[in-house]
Amino acid sequence: MLPKLKVTGRAEALRVRLRDIIASETMLVSSLEDIRWLIGFTGSAGTLVLRGQDMVFVTDGRYIDQARAQALLSGAEVEVREARSSSAHLDEIAEILKTQEICGFDPAEVSVKNYEDYRGALAPKLIPVGGLVKQLRRIKTESEIARIQAAAQATDQALAQVEPLLSEGVSEREIRDELEYRMRKHGADGPSYETIVATGQNGARPHHRPTDERIVEGDAVVIDVGALVDGYHSDMTRTYLIGDVDPMLADMHRVVSEAQIIGVSLIAPGVLCSDVDLACRQYITDHGYGPEFLHGTGHGVGLQIHELPWVRKDFCEPLQAGEVVTVEPGVYRRGFGGVRIEDLILVTQTGYRILTQSQKDKLCLPSPRMI
Repeated sequence: MLPKLKVTGRAEALRVRLRDIIASETMLVSSLEDIRWLIGFTGSAGTLVLRGQDMVFVTDGRYIDQARAQALLSGAEVEVREARSSSAHLDEIAEILKTQEICGFDPAEVSVKNYEDYRGALAPKLIPVGGLVKQLRRIKTESEIARIQAAAQATDQALAQVEPLLSEGVSEREIRDELEYRMRKHGADGPSYETIVATGQNGARPHHRPTDERIVEGDAVVIDVGALVDGYHSDMTRTYLIGDVDPMLADMHRVVSEAQIIGVSLIAPGVLCSDVDLACRQYITDHGYGPEFLHGTGHGVGLQIHELPWVRKDFCEPLQAGEVVTVEPGVYRRGFGGVRIEDLILVTQTGYRILTQSQKDKLCLPSPRMI
């Protein structure tokens, strides 16, 4: 049984940030993930308005009862109002904000059209305040961590059952379908993202979509898979070497495995995200594969599969206890194949805890375990 998710204190934390930045406690929240984090709503349409010390959520008739029930369950103090059309939705927001002078909004979550509509209809001056809720979402509560851990466990269990199928003649699609079916059998609501199964030369494409391509002896098979549990994601990658492989492929696997261990070992509060990326990237570069490491080393995971913080060279913020991040270096050689190894990691007060426990290929060294 998962612990209840409570949103108590989240709106006030946002108000504090708003007061510091725009000297106001008013904001339009459009992102459904941000809305879910603030009031517990899981539907697909609505706008949340913070207005001083109260909140109003505007949605359509499909979600009125759901929004009220979920707000009550999560402990959110929010008024829910119904709008029967898009014009009525805008009118309702205008009515809510008619006495306000300044209103923040996240420019990354509002379309140009919606911004123009807001600017023409709303009384307050609109001030961009990018990413405020997303910054607050970085630190996970114990209830959120429990959901991410459950998603990781469903993935681990599914992969353990599918590993024996990784043999010559089995297709990428067949492996994907088995993984997604078995994740649901182990408690997941579904896959966290489009499951990646890439064999042979397809492994050189980091986001390859499974095809009818079949595994053959000598392939590396990259499996990037995650589960979704009550809105929270997991993320993990393993690369399997099938039978006797080219010595170059075995070397790529060894180097990526060792680079990943280095990156994982650095995870701790106060460590710069960019330094974790640099350590993995430098090790891979020193072993001759630098240009073939095509992406950042990792990212945050939570209500979104990719969220703050970013473990990459241009993100120089420190890790914080309570964040959940991936460490996933990879090497991709076009026309030959690829290797990626990824774990999902909780940043603790003293270091880290690895949430993904799936065994790794015999040529992939085990990650260090630390509490």
